[in-house]
Parts: sequence; C-alpha cells; structure tokens
Amino acid sequence: MLAKPFEKPVRVWVGLGFPRQMNTVVDAYQFLLDWCGNSPEQKAAMRACKAALAGDIDAGTARGVFVAFARRKNILVEDGTMPPPMAGESPRHV
Repeated sequence: MLAKPFEKPVRVWVGLGFPRQMNTVVDAYQFLLDWCGNSPEQKAAMRACKAALAGDIDAGTARGVFVAFARRKNILVEDGTMPPPMAGESPRHV
C-alpha cells in the first residue's frame, strides 16, 4: 500500500486540543478508522481514502473530502484557530 502523500498536510485537533498532522492518505484513513462515530461525512471520507489508495482517485480529491469531514466535525486546524471547547467547558475568550 503506497503512502499517497497530500500536496499540503491537513491538521486536525485531537485529544485535549492538540493538533495532529495528516501527511498522507494512509494517515487520514487511519485517523478515520480510529474516529468514534459513523456519520455520513466520515463514511464519505473513508470511501475517498480507500479509492485513492486503490488508485481510483487522486490524493488531492481524498484530501478534499477529508477536509470537509474535519470542518464539519469542527476539528480542522485552520490558520489562527483555537481548539474547540470540550463538552461542558465554557468557550474561550481572548
């Protein structure tokens, strides 16, 4: 199984607000396997990663679907963003 690198890494918030970087389709696929849930966005991202690993689509397309999943789940690290508040935690004020 080839790593299929992303042109630009994707960073997501994990755990207690720590960023984790996805460099390849395999990284994203493993993250999705470990993700607790079964949403349509997760399923779509998993299908895209599998298709990229099989050579049916390019890594950039799989990256785009993974980014859409991460954005929908509010875990995408975008420039200047803070980690989402934990359940029961009040929002952070700067």
